[in-house]
Amino acid sequence: MSTEKGSLSIHSENIFPIIKKWLYSDHDIFIRELISNACDAITKVKRLSSLGEVDLGGKTDFQVKVILDTTARTLKFIDNGIGMTDEEVKKYINQIAFSGAEDFIKTYKDKGDIDQIIGHFGLGFYSAFMVADVVEIDTLSYRQGAAGVKWHCDGGTEFEMEEGSRRDRGTEITLHLGPDGETFLNEYTVRSTIEKYCSFMPYPIYFEVADKEPEKDKDGNIIISEPEALNDVLPLYLKQPSACTDEEYKEFYRKTFRDFQEPLFWIHLNMDYPFNLKGILYFPKLSTEFDTIEGRIKLYNSQVFVADNIKEVIPEFLLLLKGVIDCPDLPLNVSRSFLQNDGFTKKISDYITKKVADKLNGLFKSDREGFEKFWDDISPFIKYGSIKDDKFYEKVEAILLYKTTDEKHVTIQEYLENHTGKLDKQVYYVSDPVQQAQYVGLLKEHGVEAVILDHSIDSAFISHIEAKKNDIHFKRVDSDISDLMKEKDQTDEETGKTEVESVIKVFKRALAKEDCKVQLESLKSEDVAGMIILAEDSRRMQEMMKRYSMGGFNPGMFPSEETLVLNKKHPLIQYILGHANEETELLDLIAQQVYDLAVLSHKPLDPEAMTKFIKRSNELMKKMIS
Repeated sequence: MSTEKGSLSIHSENIFPIIKKWLYSDHDIFIRELISNACDAITKVKRLSSLGEVDLGGKTDFQVKVILDTTARTLKFIDNGIGMTDEEVKKYINQIAFSGAEDFIKTYKDKGDIDQIIGHFGLGFYSAFMVADVVEIDTLSYRQGAAGVKWHCDGGTEFEMEEGSRRDRGTEITLHLGPDGETFLNEYTVRSTIEKYCSFMPYPIYFEVADKEPEKDKDGNIIISEPEALNDVLPLYLKQPSACTDEEYKEFYRKTFRDFQEPLFWIHLNMDYPFNLKGILYFPKLSTEFDTIEGRIKLYNSQVFVADNIKEVIPEFLLLLKGVIDCPDLPLNVSRSFLQNDGFTKKISDYITKKVADKLNGLFKSDREGFEKFWDDISPFIKYGSIKDDKFYEKVEAILLYKTTDEKHVTIQEYLENHTGKLDKQVYYVSDPVQQAQYVGLLKEHGVEAVILDHSIDSAFISHIEAKKNDIHFKRVDSDISDLMKEKDQTDEETGKTEVESVIKVFKRALAKEDCKVQLESLKSEDVAGMIILAEDSRRMQEMMKRYSMGGFNPGMFPSEETLVLNKKHPLIQYILGHANEETELLDLIAQQVYDLAVLSHKPLDPEAMTKFIKRSNELMKKMIS
């Protein structure tokens, strides 16, 4: 053919600035687009061969090569796929927004599965101009007797076409990298970008650096090694679950997420109707509470990476997990980077949610012991999901576990049944088992266990449960004094009133706190002199204000709702009652010590109070030996 020049058939001469600045969110996407096109070209020629419409002559070693030449400032993408004739170059390259994939599907839609044809828009090729000043195509069609075609464009609307010299079926695209492509003259950048977007593409992808010094052994001999593909052409998630071993699941997790802690368990998604979706979701082992901030779910479209953590497809609470999801039916926009707003994505999201809930229920019913072992790691995820998604909550409500202070795991129904006759729809909990140990001990003496709710999500979670089960109320162990702990006080009302007034007077003077709230009780235990209680509603309000106003919260904005409960049966309190009318140093020291010990079992002392507490403790010990 003779050299042909012409203008690209486009609606606007500003197409390239649009492609460069607006169509693609990341410049590195051109690598994904060009390799996707290469894989499409191979899929097409394979399909034609399977239909008996072409004889490949034994040339079936399908592959894609990417070759970087830092000296020449070029990046080549080479495939041995279907190739193009000069007419096809004119149609699919010169007329922007025609897609060879779209045309191919129309022709062969009734002759077999066409899902694996990736391209749909015809703009992917032009993403090359985001980084290249000049782009060349050298292609040879599979058609018998076809001539090679060479195409050249410098990023404007003009192109040149002439007969090419290529002798093997397929296409070679050469990018002459400009200033915007400087980053891609780096071997690591190109390699990592291929691995990012193309890890699971269906044909082997090989990468080499043409002008790189060959590796040599100690004698100076060049080491010739077998090239290794950068991708896995048959990723585990495409296999039938029954054909996968536990070790394969773990290896896939390690390789995909660079996480060498074994996952707790996983869910293999495999659906063909009413939409095509495959994938694997992993429940990772959490090292710290901060691990739960965000996981990583990689979304693919026909084995082509689209993005991480797309909330339209992946329910928000599932983003705490790690996984891979591949859905060829995703309604992607023209850049293949974002989802178009489509009710279809809601169906996908609902399906994934259901599969996760079914897996959790199945594990609970078939292996509760194993489920309990996982609970500490998976509970933040399940609790968050319960708060964010009502349908998910309805499915997992019966398997929500609560770990007790004696290391047992119970459902809320089991907890209430265990405390029949002792508690009426109340659930006692601790947020700090060590700090609140005294309260836990008092409850245990009366056969009452507390559950441990010490994660940052638990405050919102218990409010959610109370809203769903409005007859159940969660109470922290230091929120009140259970009637189980009290004895009936034989003191008459008038004497009781006098006693309370006298101890209030002592503590107000000793603590220099006019707003000191004191409650006098006869507790069954004689081991506790005093304890602090804070009403559940008041404490939750304070915690909420602190959480939402961040560091600007001033505790002084609200009057203290803390109450000092004193045990009439304890010798120290009896001493205070017997000497309430005196003003002695010892009486003040005892009152201050009783108060600080009560506070310590409720929350840490502030630095000044702790300093005074230590000094006072030493003084009291000195009095014991003097």
